[in-house]
Amino acid sequence: MSNLKTIAVGFLERRELLKRRFVRPERYIRKLFYARMGYPLNLACPVTYNEKLQWLKLYWHNPVLTTLVDKAAVKDYVAEKIGREYIIPTIGLWERPQEIDWEALPRQFVLKCTHDSGGLVICRDKESFDRGAAVRVLKKSLRHNYYYEGFEWPYKNVKPRILAEPYLEDVATKELRDYKFFCFDGEVKALFVATDRGKAGEDVKFDFFDAEYNHLPIKQGHENAATPPQRPAHFEQMKQLAATLSKDFPHVRVDFYEANGQVYFGEMTFFHHGGWTKFDPAQWDYTFGEWLKLPADV
Repeated sequence: MSNLKTIAVGFLERRELLKRRFVRPERYIRKLFYARMGYPLNLACPVTYNEKLQWLKLYWHNPVLTTLVDKAAVKDYVAEKIGREYIIPTIGLWERPQEIDWEALPRQFVLKCTHDSGGLVICRDKESFDRGAAVRVLKKSLRHNYYYEGFEWPYKNVKPRILAEPYLEDVATKELRDYKFFCFDGEVKALFVATDRGKAGEDVKFDFFDAEYNHLPIKQGHENAATPPQRPAHFEQMKQLAATLSKDFPHVRVDFYEANGQVYFGEMTFFHHGGWTKFDPAQWDYTFGEWLKLPADV
């Protein structure tokens, strides 16, 4: 893409996000929900999982969520709850790319923005690493307020920063599999495993399982793997940790990695896929919705 075209695309993206600043969240959410899901959003009496996620966006504003969606700030919270041994170490934390001490970074590392669902830069070999491209990705992400993507309110006031962490890869699987636990009032009901992420020529695969790691016939946004991923060695440990972290919330998806015999905390997600990605079969939207009990004290 030429520089002129890149500038034009960036301008259009910023203009669209600026327009959303003057849109009523409920109105925007209703329109996008219908466009994505194919049925009108019922906020008066939500039934499906995706409807209830929109209700939580609009009406349930626990202030601690702003800390928990901050990729840097959440580490202290999680360490206090389950122990610092599960936290991926922080190599550096900066407000601008100009502050990064590139020479001090290890041969392999990951850069991500603390306030965004994106802005990820992976360095597997510093000798061939394109620093200029990385800076462009980070600058774009730092300008972006993820709140205006879908009015997930906890992101609105997260301070934009750049976080550096070690690059992780499991020796056995040759990747970093993501185990994402759906928790409801402190109880794990289901999870999905993300595989093939970052593999050249491969789209990421999502495989859903119940709380006992039985494969479920669900697709959502991505295809299943040709062979379902095996139960991880530390499955029960991750499930217990997810239950501990989620017990104070009506619903949260708690993510972990398992790499080389060690469990690592990933993130806490309160609005899975923004609340507007279809389940296949659609009945699972209702099943997950039954598990999510909306708080009465709002």
